[in-house]
Amino acid sequence: MVAGEVGAVRAGPVAPVVVVRDLTKVYGTGAGEVRALDGVSLDLGGAEFTAVMGPSGSGKSTLMHCCAALDTPTSGQVLLGDDDLARLDDARLTRLRRDRIGFVFQSFNLVPTLSAEENVALPLAIAGRRPDPAWWDLVVDAVGIADRLSHRPQQLSGGQQQRVAVARALMSRPTVVFADEPTGNLDSRSGAEVLALLRRAVDEFGQSIVMVTHDPVAAAWTDRVVFLADGRVAGELRSPTRETVLARMADHERGA
Repeated sequence: MVAGEVGAVRAGPVAPVVVVRDLTKVYGTGAGEVRALDGVSLDLGGAEFTAVMGPSGSGKSTLMHCCAALDTPTSGQVLLGDDDLARLDDARLTRLRRDRIGFVFQSFNLVPTLSAEENVALPLAIAGRRPDPAWWDLVVDAVGIADRLSHRPQQLSGGQQQRVAVARALMSRPTVVFADEPTGNLDSRSGAEVLALLRRAVDEFGQSIVMVTHDPVAAAWTDRVVFLADGRVAGELRSPTRETVLARMADHERGA
């Protein structure tokens, strides 16, 4: 598949791995109150690549952080499988974030004093687990960093650092990977390589990925685009292309 031309074609909606119901998030009080999320209900499909798009302040990152247990909603539910995140204590939330959620940040968030290999293995090391050798080899080969494992982050290009971050997110075989503007700090070529890796993780490994992006070219790699506006779901698009995403964004800007 070529980025920006055609998304993956699916027969239809996939069983959800994350279920969001009537989610609200309010910051501040009184005249300073900001309603970042305003009753969002959404299913995020398994073995599916979903993009979340919307203008600045639409609630994209807040939604992702609530779904990834990095922030606590004011009200509503986020279900990861059978687990209601609001009902988990701190210890169970920590285990859930470590074992069942992967995260890819725009700024890579690698530990500068560790090698690429140590960064990839870090979540498992914290959990006191060793990587499965076959899975390790598969992921390292898929992201193309086998010859860079001994390098520290400062010895790697931005694209290579993000490859390491993707490998780290996949290594624990999480239920879902959240990616927050994963190509935002990359040039177009490196960005396309990272998007191809995420696409391959869905198609070949059955990974579920949810990506916040503002880029219609990035969104064209996904199976589904969910649009937010003013903290609410404003529509969705399946099998997106760059052109259909741009058209839908233009419709939203006109209030259509």
